Amino acid sequence: MSEEINQVEIKRHSLSHILAAAVKELYPSAKLAIGPAIDNGFYYDIDFGDQKIGDAELKEIEKKMAFLIKQNLKFERAEAPIAEAVKKEQLANEVYKEELITDLGAKGETVVSYYTVGKFTDLCRGPHVENTNKIKPGSYKLDKVAGAYWRGDENRPMLTRIYGLAFDTREELDDYLKMLAEAEKRDHRKLGKELNLFIFSDLVGKGLPLWTEKGSIIRRELERFIVDEEIKRGYRHVYTPDIARLELYKTSGHYPYYKDSMYAPIKIDEDEFMLRPMTCPHHFELYKSEQHSYRDLPVRIAELAKLYRYEQSGELTGLIRVRNFCLADAHVVARLGQAESEINRALDLIEYAVKVLGFEANKDYRYRLSLGDRKDEKKYFKDDAAWDQAEETLRSVLQGRQVESYEAEGEAAFYGPKIDIQMKNVFGKEDTAFTVQYDFVMPKRFKLEYTNEQGKAEEPIVIHRSSIGAIERIIAFIIEKYAGSFPLWLSPVQVQLIAVAESHVAHCQKLQEELLSYGLRAQVDDSDATVGNKIRQAVGERVPYMLVIGDKEMESTKLAVRARGSQDTVEYEKADFVQKLLADLKNYL
Repeated sequence: MSEEINQVEIKRHSLSHILAAAVKELYPSAKLAIGPAIDNGFYYDIDFGDQKIGDAELKEIEKKMAFLIKQNLKFERAEAPIAEAVKKEQLANEVYKEELITDLGAKGETVVSYYTVGKFTDLCRGPHVENTNKIKPGSYKLDKVAGAYWRGDENRPMLTRIYGLAFDTREELDDYLKMLAEAEKRDHRKLGKELNLFIFSDLVGKGLPLWTEKGSIIRRELERFIVDEEIKRGYRHVYTPDIARLELYKTSGHYPYYKDSMYAPIKIDEDEFMLRPMTCPHHFELYKSEQHSYRDLPVRIAELAKLYRYEQSGELTGLIRVRNFCLADAHVVARLGQAESEINRALDLIEYAVKVLGFEANKDYRYRLSLGDRKDEKKYFKDDAAWDQAEETLRSVLQGRQVESYEAEGEAAFYGPKIDIQMKNVFGKEDTAFTVQYDFVMPKRFKLEYTNEQGKAEEPIVIHRSSIGAIERIIAFIIEKYAGSFPLWLSPVQVQLIAVAESHVAHCQKLQEELLSYGLRAQVDDSDATVGNKIRQAVGERVPYMLVIGDKEMESTKLAVRARGSQDTVEYEKADFVQKLLADLKNYL
């Protein structure tokens, strides 16, 4: 991280304290929780009791912040022993700070640090700017209010989270606000509702999307595309159950490593079962159901697998982070010497798929080498030699592909390092879209083996990989990239037939049947709306092609076609129009 970025983060962190100081002056009974710097700004979680915070209150808080900043106040650091700090927070009735300090003491900390700015003192590790005059007027802005459970636990109190934006200069903030306005137009949550692609229901449950007919078409096209492509590349596509005995996940080690993100066991006939959070154990059992020699390897087992993970309520974000998702998953059982080539093959597939979907390296996504933390033996399997070899293999692959990448310690799974393809949503938040992982632990846990050239049993390695990742997440990225104007092959409706009057509906329906027979998705608008309103409706739904059918069109052998984004119509012979669309569909690229 550059010094410049560090300084911006320090300013953001300092602003979170000034926000808290302003809140305590305006609302003395408010209780403070935490206030970190984040990408593009900062936030503070605060318990306001019965006080409701809206736009009017945000303006008053921001006005108070500006007043404090103008006072050229210094940030001054001090330390206090844990016991003294706990007592201090108890006297102030700051229950959230008291809990944080108590937890630090339980972890072995003996002292905590405080920072004072003006009359306000807050628990913090720092660092901060030396003086509030380092924060330029107009370079920050309180943005919005949201709810946030204390420590992300929906069983704990709901706090008010005040978000702020902060940059080094007013110009940078203005540029970001313009970008934000454009991003809000592309937000997949907004467009998903507008285009009738998916919904969420409180009665069904948080983080459990329901797909409409149109959204299901996009899913189905993606699923067909990736399954067909994987089969071409030597994958064996399978189906395995959404539920399995708890013992399976104890064998794999996922339980208890991922216990907190798994759904609770279900007791059936004196045995315990779980909704699966991953498919690898199932695929290993399929591999073990047959004997394998070195000639059989690599064995590539793939599945479009429904998975279930308990994400905290505060982490749920539209389709990007859900509790039930479908992963384009696969596990490659290979010899040690095949590892590098199989990782490259997996990345070849991913790069082909993202190219088809319209994403570009270093613009829409980047590579991250996710490493383990060797010091954390509770989270990571202890085998330094295996970690060294696996990490070096992945590093060598990335170097050989000559792609931009960075390394992140502590981001690996417990059973091995991985290459993550990181993709940003329209608001700039980065999430893992696809993964290729080197696994040296599961073959031991499941006693996977093959017969080598000498007729002896040998242990393979496993490569985990997701080609287009979770279907839900990639659809979110696709919606935002295209702002809902999908490529022809992904468009739920490809041709909208607009009947000028009721007398033209039958002709539209006949033409629809013809187009459907070619595998094209055509829809007839036979509503009572005016032609102008029907066209506006089709434009709003981002339909690639519109055909307006009136008396003239019924008598002609030609079609008047209006393409998406154009005000003009172009005449096509019907057969030529059909062939044009079929050619477009055949050539994804």
